[in-house]
Amino acid sequence: MLLQFPTDNIPIQEIPINKNVKLFIKREDLIHPQISGNKYWKLFFNINKYLEKNPGKPYIITFGGAFSNHIAAVSAVGSFTGIPTLGIVRGEELKNKWRDNPTLLFAKRNGMNLQFVTREEYRNKDKLTEFLQQEFPEALIVPEGGTNEDAVAGVKMMLNNETKDFDYLCTAVGTGGTVAGISKYCEENQKVIGFKVVDDDSLENKIFELTLKKNFNLIDSGFGGYGKIKDENVRFINNFKEKYGVPLEPIYTGKMMQKVFELIDEGFFPENSKILCFHTGGLQGIEGANLLLEKQNRNLII
Repeated sequence: MLLQFPTDNIPIQEIPINKNVKLFIKREDLIHPQISGNKYWKLFFNINKYLEKNPGKPYIITFGGAFSNHIAAVSAVGSFTGIPTLGIVRGEELKNKWRDNPTLLFAKRNGMNLQFVTREEYRNKDKLTEFLQQEFPEALIVPEGGTNEDAVAGVKMMLNNETKDFDYLCTAVGTGGTVAGISKYCEENQKVIGFKVVDDDSLENKIFELTLKKNFNLIDSGFGGYGKIKDENVRFINNFKEKYGVPLEPIYTGKMMQKVFELIDEGFFPENSKILCFHTGGLQGIEGANLLLEKQNRNLII
């Protein structure tokens, strides 16, 4: 079964802010409850092209951390299509603790097999990928975060006639595939901003290799580091949902939107600019984040 959900009517919602710019958010999170946002688009061509070439006994392998949106999405794809999946998970210590992790438990319930590796093994994913391809020569091995050329082609589908009128296109950046796709396929007059939530100095070059354009810039939006959640992040996410009715997760879109609000207040965007932010889904991560916050006796994400 090919991966194909209705995506013609993804809403672009205005966020009224009473400033001298106009802010909007494209609700890619509404594509599907489990395979949403950029995860859907980054997998779209990877999965469909693979299935067209391998209709017999398909097998999908990918990589991710303990609370990986990508692991969750690929497991859901496996459940939806009936394709067996294997997740290579960073952190050998999780081998006997996965039942306490909502993301990994979700993946297992979707039928995904999990293989836990040490952080050192995980860092050398090229070697790991080579080994896996030898062991499973017919398998589709999707890189961490799903970022490759097919993913960039899929992200093109996030752009349409309705996105052409915006001056700025904004997205959170993890592995760089989404911002590369937006950069590659947006209008010539549009400026692209990637809100970087990881500490990776090589990202700009990786993105340029995928887009071959220099119409984007990256802004640090880590708020203390990848996966770190500050009380101010929780407050912003909860206030945003209460005021605008849009749920945000704390690792990617939540941090991006918080940084966008800061930039607006600082006068970063020229007067009368139209800003479009892409909601890249990943709302499954809220449950895991709240588990960690609860253990620290901190306020939860509502």
